[in-house]
Amino acid sequence: MNLPDIPHCAVYAIIGRPNVGKSTLLNHLVGQKISITSRKPQTTRYRVNGIVQHGATQLVFADTPGWQRQPQGRMHKLMNQQIEQAMQDIDGVLFVIDATQWRTEDEALAESVQQFKGPRFLVINKIDRLPRRDTLLPLIDDLTRRFAFDGVFPVCALQREDLAPLRDALAARAPARPYLFDPDQVTDRPERFVAAELIREKLARQLGAELPYATHVAVERFEDREGITHIDAVIWVEKPGQKAIVIGVGGQRIKQIGSAARLDIERMLGRRVFLKTWVKVKGKWTEDPSAMGIFGASNGS
Repeated sequence: MNLPDIPHCAVYAIIGRPNVGKSTLLNHLVGQKISITSRKPQTTRYRVNGIVQHGATQLVFADTPGWQRQPQGRMHKLMNQQIEQAMQDIDGVLFVIDATQWRTEDEALAESVQQFKGPRFLVINKIDRLPRRDTLLPLIDDLTRRFAFDGVFPVCALQREDLAPLRDALAARAPARPYLFDPDQVTDRPERFVAAELIREKLARQLGAELPYATHVAVERFEDREGITHIDAVIWVEKPGQKAIVIGVGGQRIKQIGSAARLDIERMLGRRVFLKTWVKVKGKWTEDPSAMGIFGASNGS
């Protein structure tokens, strides 16, 4: 008689400076897009948990905003606080760096990671951008000489390369205990939160440097009717000029943003979506604690 496998479960925080590919890594570890990505630094604002079943082991990955060595403004300080919170009640850390560049922010964060008493894994991402793979060896030698890690994993998260050994190593260190989430879940965030984030991703991707970080997407209605999900979303900006940028000439830009977001939301939900968006102005909301509290809770986050 074969006994059932004993359940194991571990929570790993994914940390690193902005733009090293933390959210891309999370999405491909999970096998589904749950954390938004763009080339614009600090796209991730909120902790997002991704859930993976690896045999009898449940792996929970906490994606975090890019760490700021000297955070400027209330929003960046709150993003750093989310990283600090994510470091509590976890079993291990995935410290993600960019294979092509080691910065002072990486150095400071690596020193901070050493204070964590549990398993620490170094994930060297974007190895596909190296002119030669053998240039990794001096970097690995230097970092493992100066810092203590329980494993080093060079990967290309975007191309899903070399992720299997990382999953295996993380599962091997997971303690025996009940699962934290239903095995069918891929994230702990509600669908309306992910929908709002997908809209914000399209803003970041289409507008790039044209628009600062003073944008927020609030889903005001998320309702299923006759097999169609109806979503009403408000895009908040700080200045009238920013509103004009988002809307675009003749409303073309907001249409493009809405269309691209709708397709991603439909893929996430597996059903048709009717998406309506508006753009509204609220001055300096990123420095207003009450406004940030309202916005943070508006999507069930």
